[in-house]
Amino acid sequence: MNISLKGRGRQFLMFLAAVIVCYVTVGYLILPATWSRIEHEPGLSKRAMLTATAQGIPGGPINVGLIGTREDLIRAFHAAGWYPADPITLRTSLEIMGSVLLDRPYTSAPVSPLFFEGRHQDVAFEKADGISADRRQHVRLWLVLASGADADPVWLGAVTFDSGVTLSRDTGQVTHRIAADIDKERGRLIGELNNAHMVTTLYQMRGIGPTLNGRNGEGDPYYTDGEIWVARLVGGGKETDKLAEMQPAPALIQIKDTVFSWRSPGDSR
Repeated sequence: MNISLKGRGRQFLMFLAAVIVCYVTVGYLILPATWSRIEHEPGLSKRAMLTATAQGIPGGPINVGLIGTREDLIRAFHAAGWYPADPITLRTSLEIMGSVLLDRPYTSAPVSPLFFEGRHQDVAFEKADGISADRRQHVRLWLVLASGADADPVWLGAVTFDSGVTLSRDTGQVTHRIAADIDKERGRLIGELNNAHMVTTLYQMRGIGPTLNGRNGEGDPYYTDGEIWVARLVGGGKETDKLAEMQPAPALIQIKDTVFSWRSPGDSR
């Protein structure tokens, strides 16, 4: 009987050791490897990828990155049919209100300020969806690295789609509502730059992470897979011969992104 108990004890210890080995292998080797990715810009890896309003209220997440000079940005957006946004002044504020109320064009309408790491956006671009400025794609961009891994400037941005106008809950000024599926706008912006042959390289980097019930500074809902799509722009305005292809992300990130791509019904703009 003692021999039998000892045999069972040895079997239990062997089983326990096998469980520990499997746990260590899966938890510390296999899973980290399937999630890990190449950090193209190590200088960005520790940043909190979330914007804020002037009152410190969390705004929208960073969801795009662009690599190139300011001149490269301007040329690329021009080629894709986007316009630089005007600064906010009394004149431009009256003009955007007139555009919305009278349904007349204003292709360079101002965008409200957002802050990233305490700084107002450096530049903003937009593309109208219709005649007036009430519906539009727009992106705010911040220069975050003057010299990145390849010695080129690196910009981070937040792109969303304005689906209509409302009054700001903080200031009472005219502001926009955003469409909830911000990943769709991320893909649309990068796709338009790519289709204009202004992109040489595409890859993903870690953003705020998967978010199902986010709220921006005006309380508008959004959801996202939490990834940032990064595009290296052509230098000197020379178009590329072919479209850039997205570099594959690790397997588990691809699965996560696919799951979030199913979370788009109901966002009809």
